[in-house]
Amino acid sequence: MGNSTSRLYSALAKTLSSSAVSQHQDCLEQPNSAQLEPIDPKDLLEECQLVLQKRPPRFQRDFVDLKKNTASNHRPIRVMQWNILAQALGEGKDNFIQCPMEALKWEERKCLILEEILAYKPDILCLQEVDHYFDTFEPLLSRLGYQCTFFPKPWSPCLDVEQNNGPDGCALFFLKERFELINSANIRLTAMKLKTNQVAIAQTLKCSETGRLFCIAVTHLKARTGWERFRSAQGCDLLQNLKSITQGAKIPLIICGDFNAEPTEEVYREFSNSSLNLNSAYKLLSPDGQSEPPYTTWKIRPSGECRHTLDYIWYSQHALNVNSALGLLTEEQIGPNRLPSFNYPSDHLSLVCDFSFNQDPDRLL
Repeated sequence: MGNSTSRLYSALAKTLSSSAVSQHQDCLEQPNSAQLEPIDPKDLLEECQLVLQKRPPRFQRDFVDLKKNTASNHRPIRVMQWNILAQALGEGKDNFIQCPMEALKWEERKCLILEEILAYKPDILCLQEVDHYFDTFEPLLSRLGYQCTFFPKPWSPCLDVEQNNGPDGCALFFLKERFELINSANIRLTAMKLKTNQVAIAQTLKCSETGRLFCIAVTHLKARTGWERFRSAQGCDLLQNLKSITQGAKIPLIICGDFNAEPTEEVYREFSNSSLNLNSAYKLLSPDGQSEPPYTTWKIRPSGECRHTLDYIWYSQHALNVNSALGLLTEEQIGPNRLPSFNYPSDHLSLVCDFSFNQDPDRLL
């Protein structure tokens, strides 16, 4: 790897000064990134692996083929969903009592996050709890060919942590060589007609290869037990927005998110029964195709062990096919101290699916 690439990454990946970070405002994109030279993803991956050489190797996860004898005339669209754990929360608020603080150091943890993204090479990347957008993800991913959008929470809990890096929020990235942005909406979710602290981004993209339109959305709903009705109201608001954006499901839709809700919650049922005809992609990994994974997050806090299914990739089942999905980590891989760890940078697992357009776009069922 050339010295120029090494210097390039080192300069970009260092945390910016607080004055630079304060530029987050509500501005959603950094126009100057287009002037920077591209980065070879192999070079960046080598940089990450160099930083991580004293850590255990990355977990092996395999894709499960889900194709149903349906031919596709275009390259699959790979979508990655991941709550990456806000750095300020991981170090300052979340109390992962079995995770050594050393494992949470940003200079190494960011490389674990980048390594995971580079390994799976998503065409579209949807992230939650992003509090290092302007100093890490936007500069690096824009130079890998992604168009980048960030929408911070209005009252991010990260701001309560001393030496924070600004607010966390949702971020959406797509490869400009594969898609053209047609429309972008930044949605502050409401509940009972009141504006809340949770947000979503919804973008209508045009696939360069097929000319087909589709909508991709990312969100992160309210956390904690006791807020089930609140999450349900937020979900209803998001669905109403998406019905308008997709013209009542005429435009295919993919929704990625940490819903902070088990499949037994009302908000899950609202998405399952929506007129948008949505299905949860990771159900297809189960033997009957009807059951969610046993967990997408697994952590130990002072209150005890938390093992839940909270993260989902929803899709328009009449318009899109799921060609494959990335298998989850096993209990043995995760280990007795659970997540995060020296092996894995977040308390949530990444979800990755390959989608293709249905060859009969007018089919409704």
